[in-house]
Amino acid sequence: MSERPSTIAAPSLESEAWNAALGVVESVEPSVAAAIRAELRDQRESLKLIASENYASPAVLLAMGNWLSDKYAEGTVGRRMYAGCRNVDTVERLAAEHARALFGADHAYAQPHSGIDANLVAYWAVLASRVESPRLTAMAAAHVDELDDEQWATLRHELGDQRMIGMSLGAGGHLTHGFRRNISGKMFDQRSYGTDPETGLLEYSAVRDLARSFRPLIIVAGYSAYPRLVNFATMREIADEVGAVLLVDMAHFAGLVAGGVLTGDFDPVPHAQIVTSTTHKSLRGPRGGLVLCEAALAEHVDRGCPMVLGGPLPHVMAAKAVALAEARRPEFRDYARSVVDNARALADGLLSRGARLVTGGTDNHLVLLDTTPYGLTGRQAEAALLDAGIVTNRNSIPADPNGPWYTSGVRLGTPALTTRGLGGAEMDEIADMIVAVLRATTPAPASGAGTSKAQYRLEDDVASAVASRARELLAPHPLYPSVTLE
Repeated sequence: MSERPSTIAAPSLESEAWNAALGVVESVEPSVAAAIRAELRDQRESLKLIASENYASPAVLLAMGNWLSDKYAEGTVGRRMYAGCRNVDTVERLAAEHARALFGADHAYAQPHSGIDANLVAYWAVLASRVESPRLTAMAAAHVDELDDEQWATLRHELGDQRMIGMSLGAGGHLTHGFRRNISGKMFDQRSYGTDPETGLLEYSAVRDLARSFRPLIIVAGYSAYPRLVNFATMREIADEVGAVLLVDMAHFAGLVAGGVLTGDFDPVPHAQIVTSTTHKSLRGPRGGLVLCEAALAEHVDRGCPMVLGGPLPHVMAAKAVALAEARRPEFRDYARSVVDNARALADGLLSRGARLVTGGTDNHLVLLDTTPYGLTGRQAEAALLDAGIVTNRNSIPADPNGPWYTSGVRLGTPALTTRGLGGAEMDEIADMIVAVLRATTPAPASGAGTSKAQYRLEDDVASAVASRARELLAPHPLYPSVTLE
């Protein structure tokens, strides 16, 4: 009797790779392997709406787990402080080539370990291009976060009392744009520009007035929680008028630039002398940073290691090269457009259900929801949504009465769910789920008098019902469908 052919499909290459890798990890530390498996399960079952997160492809993830991790490679391509770096040179060169072609930049530097590192490299590159002195070199090599006020005053005097302006945190800016608690705020005398208190929109006339009065060396444009576009042509005009360098932090919207959604005046690369980014978020790569710049700054940017950075991470640069190659494919442009379409659909769905949004909508990948109409802080709303299977992050809104820790807003983003294939209809349903949770959540009493800004109560039946809806919504859009873990 002949045997029946098996109807069981052979494991995919990705499944074989991950199961083999986790088996090796498990043989040394089972708890780590278990946590990795649990993370995949959690991400598969939840609606990820964190604007700064995404899902990297199996190829990108696998590119990080290899022998390149074992190499020291201080220096740049062809000019290393260690021998045996020819393969590191290959992957770093590829990452830079893909970045230049993708963004149309003169120069690309793929070594930064994070977006913060990319910004530090950019700041020091601008400073070094303006002032070259032994004193500056010594300061750059020091532990800059340990300098006291007198030392900072000396440094600023050495550099000509350098100044920076950037978007305020409340308006949607980032800590690395010159705030005192971040090292950038210690490097520069900084002032912030904001948004119109009524509309929440960036006021270019106010930016121009601040630049004229403060005369900064660097004007930082870009954002982490501003749901509209920035006119970088106008920002460059302002910078040129006062003799400043325009530095754009596009960490959040780099994928929209790479995908051709942001063009003309809204594409930062043709207008800024230097542009920084992360490679995860909307670009859908590994965690890491990237610096693009005009040719005149290339020499100074390439000094990022050892001026600011430690040893490069060759395995991460390999993953950056893979991700940037993916972003050059035609389908990435479709993805980038869908990210924006989905954000608008999510915003429209929330507005139609009575939610209040900062600026009244969105033009990019994120939506900023005001939680005060529900009587909640951002922290309470974030936690209640998580109970219902919706992963978000609390975020300040303009003139936030609850400060940057508790906040009065929740930031929502569509890059990750767009990667999973969700579209406008699903975004409208998600908006309904979000509003249902917030309406069913109330502040909980604190241990003392009054109410807590962190404690909350969410009706159990609403939490379970919404979590069930979330799973049903995600079922037709499996995460990493080619990966089945044993």
